[in-house]
Amino acid sequence: MRKSILTAALALAAAPAFAASGPFFSLANTNFVVLIAFLVFIGILFYFKVPGMLLGQLDKRAATIRSELDEARALREEAQTVLADFERKQKDVAEQAELIVTQAKADAQEAANQAKIDLEKSIARRLQAAEDQISSAEANAVKEVRDTAINVAVAAAADVVAKGMSDADATALINESIKVVEAKLH
Repeated sequence: MRKSILTAALALAAAPAFAASGPFFSLANTNFVVLIAFLVFIGILFYFKVPGMLLGQLDKRAATIRSELDEARALREEAQTVLADFERKQKDVAEQAELIVTQAKADAQEAANQAKIDLEKSIARRLQAAEDQISSAEANAVKEVRDTAINVAVAAAADVVAKGMSDADATALINESIKVVEAKLH
């Protein structure tokens, strides 16, 4: 098979040489010298098995490229998986944030309602305390009026006794003082 390939290569290579003028098989013919050099060069390449090495290098390079492409596909798939996970997590985080905001609004509303209730209770306690103070002040005022009425009645009785009033006059004066005190108390 090598001989047939070599013969075909020589025939194709020699075709332009036949078109040259003068004897073809002469060292003075540059086309013949170039043909010989080319055939020697091709022979050296085949002797050192350069085409096999080139094909081996090309196959190795093709395998490297194929493995790099496979790795790139795997990385792309992994990146798509990571992206999908990230998008899912981002969606989950957005939903959680929305739930947190909703819960915070509900908590704020509840806190506002509780503050309103607490304020109403505080106002009611203060009103009750004020009413208690008013009642206490009123009771103290009534007590002072009674005490004053008693002191007035005692002083009046002392004046009556001192002036030597009659019993009828003294009784009438005491009854009148009691009526005055009762009127002031009510």
